[in-house]
Amino acid sequence: MASVEIAAEHERILREIESTDTNCIGPTLRSVYDGQEHGLFMVKLDGRIRNHDRDIEKMCNHHFQGFVDSITELLKVRGEAQKLKSQVTETNQRLQDDGKGLLTCMDELRLCRLQQRNIATSIDKFTHCLPVLEMYNKLQEQMTQKRYYPALRTLEQLEQTCLPRAGKYRFCSIMSDNIPRLRTLIRDTAMSQLKDFLESIRKHSEKIGETAMKQAQVQRSLDSAVSLQQRAAVGRRLRKEAGLGAGTDIDGQGSSPMSEQDSGVLDVEDEEDEDEVPGAQELVDFSPVYRCLHIYTVLGSREQFENYYRNQRRKQARLVLQPHSNMHESLEGYRRYFNQIVGFFVVEDHILHTTQGLVNRAYVEELWELALSKTIAALRTHSSYCTDPDLVLDLKNLIVLLADTLQGYGFPVSQLFDMMFEMREQYGEILLKKWSLTFRQVLDQDNFSPIPVATEEEYRQFTSQFPFQDPELDKLPFPKKLPFSEFVPQVYSQLKEFIYACLKYYEDLHLSSTEIDDVIRKSTNLLLTRTLSNCLQYAMKKKNVGLAELVQVIINTTQLEASCVYLEEFISNITNVPPDTANATKLYGTSTFKDARHAAEEEIYTNLNAKIDQFLQLADYDWTAAQGGGAPSDYLSDLIAFLCSTFSVFTHLPGKVAQTACMSACKHLSTSLLQLLLETDVRQVSMGALQQFNTDVKECERFARAGPVPGFQGDTLLLAFSDLRQLLDLFTQWDWSSYLADYGRPTCKYLRVNPHTALALLEKISRLMKDTSRKNNMFAQFRKNERDKQKLIDTVVKQLRNLISAHQT
Repeated sequence: MASVEIAAEHERILREIESTDTNCIGPTLRSVYDGQEHGLFMVKLDGRIRNHDRDIEKMCNHHFQGFVDSITELLKVRGEAQKLKSQVTETNQRLQDDGKGLLTCMDELRLCRLQQRNIATSIDKFTHCLPVLEMYNKLQEQMTQKRYYPALRTLEQLEQTCLPRAGKYRFCSIMSDNIPRLRTLIRDTAMSQLKDFLESIRKHSEKIGETAMKQAQVQRSLDSAVSLQQRAAVGRRLRKEAGLGAGTDIDGQGSSPMSEQDSGVLDVEDEEDEDEVPGAQELVDFSPVYRCLHIYTVLGSREQFENYYRNQRRKQARLVLQPHSNMHESLEGYRRYFNQIVGFFVVEDHILHTTQGLVNRAYVEELWELALSKTIAALRTHSSYCTDPDLVLDLKNLIVLLADTLQGYGFPVSQLFDMMFEMREQYGEILLKKWSLTFRQVLDQDNFSPIPVATEEEYRQFTSQFPFQDPELDKLPFPKKLPFSEFVPQVYSQLKEFIYACLKYYEDLHLSSTEIDDVIRKSTNLLLTRTLSNCLQYAMKKKNVGLAELVQVIINTTQLEASCVYLEEFISNITNVPPDTANATKLYGTSTFKDARHAAEEEIYTNLNAKIDQFLQLADYDWTAAQGGGAPSDYLSDLIAFLCSTFSVFTHLPGKVAQTACMSACKHLSTSLLQLLLETDVRQVSMGALQQFNTDVKECERFARAGPVPGFQGDTLLLAFSDLRQLLDLFTQWDWSSYLADYGRPTCKYLRVNPHTALALLEKISRLMKDTSRKNNMFAQFRKNERDKQKLIDTVVKQLRNLISAHQT
């Protein structure tokens, strides 16, 4: 059974060897050797080989003739094949010979195709690299030309677009490494240019402000011209309708700007034609600011740049707003100060409107508030040193121009106008001081004499300066004299000049006509009531002022008082405010000149009395003279002559003034004579001295009776000497019984005799009689009549004392 299986297995292996590729019989043979019957298999294999050999031999024998035939045929074919081989060899040689050129061309074609491919590759690479190189070259050119903002844009495009497309080349890496350094260089260079710009702007703010203020002045002149043309057209229409005529004068002034060149400021040459004024922005090249702003914006540092710019400008603002210590010495100092301020804010306003967010409205308003406070404080401080009204007026006009200029740029300037309105008091005080000196000079130079007029032309000249009308004087032939002195027309002209000076200050302050009229009237009232009044008082109080000068002062003030109505009309005409406007301030000129005239009158009375006192000091009475009463004393004769000549000058004075002066002089003379008689130094008085004194009083009464000043009724002037007359009559007539009996009665003959006065004089007479009797009769008895008279005097003295005591109780 086992042998059958082995035989079957060997058969299977043989079939497998026969049917399997020789490359795959290894596993089959291994299975044979792995078994125990490989000898048997070898036998089996040999048998199978022999069988196949017999089959091959049978087949060869069957096909041998065909093989022989085939060999024969093959031998025949070999010759043909040799011939074909030689032909093929020849053909191949020819082909090889002919193909060498083709191969050369093919090689050349291959090389050309390779070059084409390389060229195409190179072109493609260059297509991506050339923009990088061109962009980098452009960047270098922009950096060389200092066009930093375009350079930054080019740098950004190079970094974000060109370099990524170009690939990873060495030069691209170098460029990429240089980009941060170039950015830093551009930023630092832009900042350096900005610093140069800020420094240049600080230096040239004055020039920029000057140009801006000149523009505002030109614009204001144009507006004024248009307004004047419109008013002129209205005036022509009104004149055509009403038949009236008017004239208008236009004053204008201008200044030419200066020009400088520096970083940020363009070169603008002065032109001879001043009609064209360059714009303030045209003088400044703001490109450094814009460039730096754009560069920092691109770099993402805009906020840093804004903070830096604002801080720097704040520092410059503080420097600009710091005035020079000697700014008040001239108008040029104020002008330079204002030009710098205007230049600063013109630049800021331009930056505000041409950049988005570099400066904002709140920042500019903050700077403006700071500038307003510091400017107003500086003006208040420095203007307080000013004593020249022309400088104050020019300063006011300059402040108005400053306000108009900045208002044109949208800055609020109401505080500047308020400050100018405050300065009006200082301006008024300076004007008052100036006019005080002017009035004093006029008074010092005046001769206090009526103005002689020789011709009609001179007369018209004076009447054109002063509104004087006198029909009686007009009828007189030339030459003639005006009643007033040179002081009157000069003071009137100075009053008008003062009003004009006040009006000039209030122009362009945006005040209504009513307000201007009110402040001018108040200022004029101050001039009249304080300045002119004090000057007149000063003139009248001078030691060398005589009665004639005082008389002329009264005449002058009377004429000026009459002219006050013309001053009212003058103010109304220049302010276009009717004088009858409700709540209109009235001029105090009438009361001022009245007060001055009254002061002059009092001064006349005082000086006249002083002259009388000077003459009385020359009185040399012999109070113990035994006889008297011949001729008036010399001093009194001189005094009467002086009074007559003095009162003759009073012809141009108002009648009441002359009468009052005359009455005052007579009263003072009477009182002084009485005091002279009752002086304590005069201890004894004789009847002879009383007779001489009585003669002098009669001379005074004769003077009073002669009427040195017209206008007295009857013997009114004699009443000034009535007290003295009744006292002398009482002593010369020795009518004591009547005096003592009728004392206190209205019908008393000696009603004006005071018992104290009578007692004092009587005691002096008694004292003299006692001394005389004692000297003449030292060792003898008094004579009877002397004793009786002494007793009578003692009795009267005793009765007078009793009378005085009775009235005192």
